[in-house]
Amino acid sequence: MKNIFFTLLLLSSALFADLKNEFITQELLNSKTPIVDIRTPGEWRETGLLKNAIPIMFFNERGGYDLNGWLKELNAKVDTSKPFALICHTGNRTSMLAPYLAKELGYKVINLKGGMDYATRGLKMKTYRYMK
Repeated sequence: MKNIFFTLLLLSSALFADLKNEFITQELLNSKTPIVDIRTPGEWRETGLLKNAIPIMFFNERGGYDLNGWLKELNAKVDTSKPFALICHTGNRTSMLAPYLAKELGYKVINLKGGMDYATRGLKMKTYRYMK
């Protein structure tokens, strides 16, 4: 059921003005737009984080999530009245979450297509060790 819900949101994402789908660029990093990394702690340790990324896991290792808990942590760490970006490993998880945040909550969200895979391989961006 969760997958159907998120799939429907993904398909309708083009209709929302507060959602952008774009590849990460050096300009985005330089803009100081907050980047929320929704991967798991294991993924953060394995590949590291982008400089100044804010790690807030959304989907756990089994695919479960706590939307209310995640939103509470997001709002404590990010000014959600301003644009912020979401990143995961390949962009699949963020492409499910970003449309919901834009449509249902009115957030200005940038879904980073290609995720960390694109950032580290395509752009060869340096990552920083996750220590927790």
